[in-house]
Amino acid sequence: MTTPEDTYAIARIDLPGASTHGWQVRLQRRGRKYGKFFADRVHGGTREAYRVARAWRNALIERLDERESGPRVCLKSARNSSGVVGVSKVAVSASNGETYFFWQATWCPEPGQRRCVKFSIRRHGDRQAFRLAVEARREGVSR
Repeated sequence: MTTPEDTYAIARIDLPGASTHGWQVRLQRRGRKYGKFFADRVHGGTREAYRVARAWRNALIERLDERESGPRVCLKSARNSSGVVGVSKVAVSASNGETYFFWQATWCPEPGQRRCVKFSIRRHGDRQAFRLAVEARREGVSR
């Protein structure tokens, strides 16, 4: 039985019309894309091609992790209207049709994990909800 770790960034490609069968490894780190195709025919069958694809993927991840020492630094995007990376204003529609507004803080404590916390504008007011979200983001990133 395979686990998500076994197949992370690996996809099976079977295109009989193009006589293409193999495993595709694709990952992206800091905006740069990495990929390689491992054909069954070249590597002696489906299982061996998969084994080689996994080994290549694992070596690539190890090499990329060695380069990335320290926390990931995010830059403010042009789409950011709050002025703070990881803090955004969100609207949630309730089942009764009413819309509630929040300031939300998001961060990634570890690779593959995401945390978020919302602060109600109705309860705290716009300014205070924003300040709470900024502080939550700062604390979450620094842990």
